Amino acid sequence: MEIKIQSIHFDATEKLEAFIEKKVAKLEKSYEDIQKVEVQLKVVKPATAQNKETSLTVTLPGAAPIHVEKVNDTFEEGIDLCVDALRVQLQKLKEKSRNY
Repeated sequence: MEIKIQSIHFDATEKLEAFIEKKVAKLEKSYEDIQKVEVQLKVVKPATAQNKETSLTVTLPGAAPIHVEKVNDTFEEGIDLCVDALRVQLQKLKEKSRNY
């Protein structure tokens, strides 16, 4: 699984990147065939609350990419929520493919 992290309007710290990689790696427990995960971190309107936009796009073989986007106070919180939402979607996808 390839993880691509893109930070827009700021530089992501190594600590933040390590956190993202650790959280995203857990998605493989839900769905083994993940090819690529693209993480976009964006600061919208600096100096306001709820200004961190986090979006994750998961590329799977033979399926449309799954995209999740959240806006929060911190990127860590956004990553947590995105990963949770993706886990639910991947579980549904896995169950659908099992039923065929």
